[in-house]
Amino acid sequence: MNNEELQSLISRISLESFQKPFMHQAYFNPRLRSTGGRYLLQSHNIEINPKAYELYGINEVEGIVRHELCHYHLHLEGKGYQHRDKDFRELLKKVGAPRFCSALQTPKTSRKKQRRLLTYTCVKCQQIYVRKIRMNVEKYCCSKCLGRLKLVE
Repeated sequence: MNNEELQSLISRISLESFQKPFMHQAYFNPRLRSTGGRYLLQSHNIEINPKAYELYGINEVEGIVRHELCHYHLHLEGKGYQHRDKDFRELLKKVGAPRFCSALQTPKTSRKKQRRLLTYTCVKCQQIYVRKIRMNVEKYCCSKCLGRLKLVE
């Protein structure tokens, strides 16, 4: 799906669900990370996260579009368009729009880079040292016997 198809989808949903035209721009914004879409108050444009379409398909995007169109139409009418407003919550129920989109980010623990542990041993007494950061074996020695250290792979 490209931006032109998204624009026509939003125009069609606006006419079908709200009986009002969508008169501004709609486009995919790949910089969006944790949100499915957003309505821009100054320009009245709607941005959609392309990851929502890639992960969940057209049905998820249609739900996000309905949600953002609720913000759009209420804002233009001068009514309460924020999530906490009664007008917004009632319009969401009326058009069948979701309050939240499905999770778009992977959990932070799985995204975090796994750090490799380095093991050093003393050449004389076989004392073991486990470190996260590489160390200069020419500069440091064993704390037990002052022997040379060697990196174990």
